[in-house]
Amino acid sequence: MTDQAVDTDGVRLSGHAADESRFLGRTRELKELRADIERAGLDTLSGRKAPRARVLLIAGRPGSGRTALAEELVRQVADRYDDVVLRARLSEPDGTPVPVEHTARELLAGLQLPTPAGAAADDLAEALRTALADRRALVLLDDAADAEQVDALLPDTPDCLVVAVSSGPLTGISDVRPCTLGGLDTKSGLELLTRHTGSVRITVDPRAAEGLVEECQAHPAALTLAGGWLAARPKAAVADLAKHLHTEGDEGTPLSRVFRLVYTSLPAPSARMLRLLALAPAGLVDPHTAASLAGCSVGDAHAALDEFVALGLLRAVGSPMPQYEVPGCLYPLLKALTQTQDRPGELQLARARMLERTVRLLQSCRVITETDSPEAREKLQGMPRAVRFPSPRAAEDWLRLRRPALLAAARLAVADGELDTLARRLMSQLVKAMVAHFGTRAAAPDLYGIHRLVLDVAERRNLPREKAAALLNLGDLDAQTGRTTDALARYRAALDAGREANDPYATGRAMESVGGAHLETGDYDRAADWFGRALAQRLARGERPAAARLYGRIAAAHTYAGRYGEAQRSWRAAMAGHRKNGDIASHARALSELARVQEYAGRPEESLRTCHEAVEWARRAEDVRLQAALQLRLADTLEHLGDPASAQLHRGTAERLLGEECAEGEPEPAPLDPSEQDANACEIRSTSDED
Repeated sequence: MTDQAVDTDGVRLSGHAADESRFLGRTRELKELRADIERAGLDTLSGRKAPRARVLLIAGRPGSGRTALAEELVRQVADRYDDVVLRARLSEPDGTPVPVEHTARELLAGLQLPTPAGAAADDLAEALRTALADRRALVLLDDAADAEQVDALLPDTPDCLVVAVSSGPLTGISDVRPCTLGGLDTKSGLELLTRHTGSVRITVDPRAAEGLVEECQAHPAALTLAGGWLAARPKAAVADLAKHLHTEGDEGTPLSRVFRLVYTSLPAPSARMLRLLALAPAGLVDPHTAASLAGCSVGDAHAALDEFVALGLLRAVGSPMPQYEVPGCLYPLLKALTQTQDRPGELQLARARMLERTVRLLQSCRVITETDSPEAREKLQGMPRAVRFPSPRAAEDWLRLRRPALLAAARLAVADGELDTLARRLMSQLVKAMVAHFGTRAAAPDLYGIHRLVLDVAERRNLPREKAAALLNLGDLDAQTGRTTDALARYRAALDAGREANDPYATGRAMESVGGAHLETGDYDRAADWFGRALAQRLARGERPAAARLYGRIAAAHTYAGRYGEAQRSWRAAMAGHRKNGDIASHARALSELARVQEYAGRPEESLRTCHEAVEWARRAEDVRLQAALQLRLADTLEHLGDPASAQLHRGTAERLLGEECAEGEPEPAPLDPSEQDANACEIRSTSDED
């Protein structure tokens, strides 16, 4: 766990205050919470073993210091839970509950455990409970919207502790006593002001300072804003601020009154930028986001964001790159200002500028990985300097840091419904950037969500071509995670959409994928039939490489079905196609598959001759791993024919080939299983070119 300094309204401090890592007040609440950990639960009192983790609830209004108290409690007791400390936020800045599947996925990722793409919420929650079953874990669930969110994530072991933060009681979770927060004590309130203003202005007029704390009702977030306002005005008296707040009477909460004062004191451009931060996805802001929303330079936006941090209006997020967070307690106030101060058209334009800037950044993030392409280098040089990254590593760091905001931007853009063109471009570039930097397998969980968003837009806008592409991508991800039935349904729907769009690529790809799904389920007759339909289309369009590959897939289906004669004919057709296309490596693999089928058919001598021929073609293709696999197959065949001495020679050759490959700097491969190697030789794993 990384300890972070936080102040009493949940805002992380920066600079010197962060180094001091001081926490104000809440002594009584901390004592009660720590005692509650040791308190015997109802199950224990009744003689039963507690079936689930103990839940501690910290309840209070946003800005009351509830998150800061939870973080301090976690810091104090973390040494008892030495396995892992996990954190998750259960609500978006606007109060929308985060789906359980997203939270469970993030917590599993925190445990460095796999999270299958497209897995259901129940499956992910069960995987999380299983992962925590034998751990002493401490889980902080911040900003819970309801009891159902927390209940779904509770570990099924009393050795774990869950600290939940909410606005009110979590009715439905048994044996939970809320620790309800009010204002700070006066001494702590004065110390919070002192952190911003210095001690002199507080000690010279202690009564005025106490009056200011009283006007703020000792509300931590309100005191933070008041302290920031005073710090920006060294000549302003504490008494003047207290008097100003008193004259406003009971108009709104203490937080809203202080916020109004701070907001109205800002220059017009800064005030406009501040309220537009309510449009920032997931409440996360960087200088590019602020600059695009306000229509100013990145440098000016960066300076303004730092000023907002000093005033207590933003939280600086500790990261290698400048990033900020809109405090949850201020989000409703900013949102209300945008509705009264900005016209809908202006807000839509700001959103469009933000999405356009994000698309340009994602393009730059992807293009910088294509270092070997002169066209990519030229394209990168043509981009504005502000959106260029100095290195691929810097681009990957930015993508990893901004990932939550980028995914939220895609969700918000699709939900908006008025910016679908920008939303489609954003999702396309986001997919390409993630694949370029993280790889398809690592990014699969995020890609699944993006492709579902693409499908939503395609259905809403009646775009059958994009619908087919999204369905194919989703089907591929379903198939990779073992949900073959779901994948088959996706592929059939993609086939219908491809036919509606008159898109031969989508229809051919869908037919081949339907065949692959049937092959996976063991329905070899239907697999061969669908591969044959895809083959007919490829032949009609003169797509010879794809046709040769499909001959191989048909041969594989016949092999699994035990129809070795038909399999041999299809492999020979595949070999002829690869030979005409000049694809030496594929020709060698087809020969190796033919040799396997001949062995299955009870023709070992014929298989031996074919295997020798395949070795020669693999040598021409310079495919060392295939050569080694074929040498091992030759050894197995020779042993079957009663020649162990020759078999040993071929095994030695295979070991030498693999040793030479490792000596040249290649990572040491796993032991070759030629049957597995060649069984997947013709599998199609690529995704659609359409994003």
